[in-house]
Amino acid sequence: MHKGEEKKRNRWRLTFLSGIMAVLLAAGGCGMVRDHTEKMGDLEYTVLSPDEFPPQLTSTIDEKKTEAFRITYTDEGYLYICVGYGEQETGGYSITVKELYETANGIYIDTTLIGPKEGEQISEAVSYPFLVIKLADIGKSVIFN
Repeated sequence: MHKGEEKKRNRWRLTFLSGIMAVLLAAGGCGMVRDHTEKMGDLEYTVLSPDEFPPQLTSTIDEKKTEAFRITYTDEGYLYICVGYGEQETGGYSITVKELYETANGIYIDTTLIGPKEGEQISEAVSYPFLVIKLADIGKSVIFN
């Protein structure tokens, strides 16, 4: 075999192997991203009433309640997730937790504001609907959907 032919063959092998490695790395990278956002399981939580909030959290919510907000607070091994929908013209609003689950890279939460039902007797006063959830602090960031 001539040196020129051998160089061509080696170049072809190198190109072929580089292509295979690129495909494997890309496939592995996609798998890693998918794993970090894949749902590991639902989390247990408690919805709190205002008299159950830590004092610092109460004052923070009072400061922010006129505008929509999303905040977290940790205290004594617990994580508090707070979602507010800002000022509403009337009462009768509620908030539901659609999803609250853990992934490898964080805690995902999705909530929805539900307006008053037609014909429901509601307060005509301005309201500030918000929700505070308490769960064990597992040391992960919260991602709001």
